[in-house]
Amino acid sequence: MAVQRMDNVGIVVEDLDAAIAFFVELGLELEGRTEVKGLVADQCTGLDGVHCDIAMVRTPDGHSRLELAKYRSPAATRPERRDQPHNILGTHRVMFAVDDIKDTLARLRPHGAELVGELARFEDSYLLCYVRGPEGVIVGLAEQLS
Repeated sequence: MAVQRMDNVGIVVEDLDAAIAFFVELGLELEGRTEVKGLVADQCTGLDGVHCDIAMVRTPDGHSRLELAKYRSPAATRPERRDQPHNILGTHRVMFAVDDIKDTLARLRPHGAELVGELARFEDSYLLCYVRGPEGVIVGLAEQLS
């Protein structure tokens, strides 16, 4: 049996509205919002008393989604540092292809985006950069050059 598709990537956030605004400004579309609680949520997460608000945002092509979750209970925990370097073990970034990387950066900065390094050019193929998004998640941006 093979994997059918990757359904979504989950990100736990403190401010759900701000996270939605960030990813909508990036170009994703809000698919919907809901509240999750009860036995199934407890069983899936291995936590007791799960109650969270969830928003699903998707890429314009409809193939990729981010699930943004704000826990009401149990309270979300915070890692020691929100500005973890790129080389930590585990999930370290989500990458998006964009039409105009400089315009995207300008639009994301008012939403708290900060460059991790700097804008880089990979040969004559791509402009690339990493920014810190909601909750310190590293968001990669790639603009394909002609």
